[in-house]
Amino acid sequence: MEDIKLKYKTVMDDHFPATMQISFGDQTLTYRKRAWKIPDSQGNLVEKGLRYGENPGQEAALYQLVSGNLTLGDCRFIEPANGLVSALTESEMIQAGKHPGKTNLTDVDNALNILKFLLESPACAIMKHNNPSGVAMHDNLSQSYYAANMADRIAAFGGAAVFTRPVDRATAELISENYLEVVAAPDYEDGTVDVLGKRKNLRILAIPRMDRLAEFVTSRFVDFKCLMDGGIIVQQSQVNAIRSPADLIPARAVYQGKDYGVERKPTERELKDMVFGWAVEQGVTSNSVLYVKDRCTVGIGTGEQDRVGVAEIAVVKAYVKYRDRLCFERYKVPFSEMKDGTARQELDQDTRQAKAGLIGSVMVSDAFFPFRDGVEVGIKEGISAIVHPGGSDRDFESIQACNEADPKVTMMFTNQRAFKH
Repeated sequence: MEDIKLKYKTVMDDHFPATMQISFGDQTLTYRKRAWKIPDSQGNLVEKGLRYGENPGQEAALYQLVSGNLTLGDCRFIEPANGLVSALTESEMIQAGKHPGKTNLTDVDNALNILKFLLESPACAIMKHNNPSGVAMHDNLSQSYYAANMADRIAAFGGAAVFTRPVDRATAELISENYLEVVAAPDYEDGTVDVLGKRKNLRILAIPRMDRLAEFVTSRFVDFKCLMDGGIIVQQSQVNAIRSPADLIPARAVYQGKDYGVERKPTERELKDMVFGWAVEQGVTSNSVLYVKDRCTVGIGTGEQDRVGVAEIAVVKAYVKYRDRLCFERYKVPFSEMKDGTARQELDQDTRQAKAGLIGSVMVSDAFFPFRDGVEVGIKEGISAIVHPGGSDRDFESIQACNEADPKVTMMFTNQRAFKH
């Protein structure tokens, strides 16, 4: 039997061409395959591209757009010389650890897809398997990292932490306490790389042009979905329409000639959390439901087939992660390692009493709720607000559920779905 550990360490040869061209009628885009000279375990420089694809044994290559401007209809797509992850050089891989794999780079890319909407304050997104495990914004970077990490310490293990500000000493010290695969930021303050570099396999990346991340908010790229039969579906990438509270619409619906409207107006904090939560939704696999509070994720449900189920899963995850956080903050051990039966009971009780931090949180759904049972999952846990696209034939039911709640729950529509498959 082959050594599976050796497979994970092996940088595969790939047989993809050095350049790739894609023609759209008379317009052509040209891509260049990327490779980096990175020392191997013996210190020898090895020039290779991606270590492997999603799994060992899958050849993979990263290509950067280097020439060609594509305009289709009224849409002008992103142009060359705007590379972020695809433009990384050896010098920007401050500590390479080893050649990156596909998931390392797609995690960073999807974090940037979220963080480009969260630039007004220091923010952190921790990614795992191309979904966020925790996202937070605070007044300083170390608080953002701490909150994002504590939102789901369990899933953050081995993840990729991406920041909107240069990493400072306080943040680096917190990062060094955990095991991560990747840290990415615009830059690193003096002394922080030495702190982070104590973990030799940690990839420390300085993302080029991250100071211009706001320019990507309205940029579209060509999104390819490849089919198993060799076919390809091509679409425009999504553009987030919710940039501020002013873009949200108070929930209203008409059913059988009767007008239904949400009765309670959202607070300023709830509106900020709605905008924050909708930004996080841009990077979450559908079907998804999130709970956020004070611009930090509380529970993230991803990739389920039904909306009630994913709302419930997000609640369950919130309880599990909140209890683990309490245990770690009080006893410096994960809940799974807590042997004291009395302490375990107290942690369970305190988690239930706080409803895992869900009280007063905002429920975020990437698509409308087809029935009121979905919103009732969140209302039962004490949420105070809901934001979703609207557009269901039975929106009136969800609005009624909000108005009948005690205390009343507010609801806003985005008028935009946020599916990501």
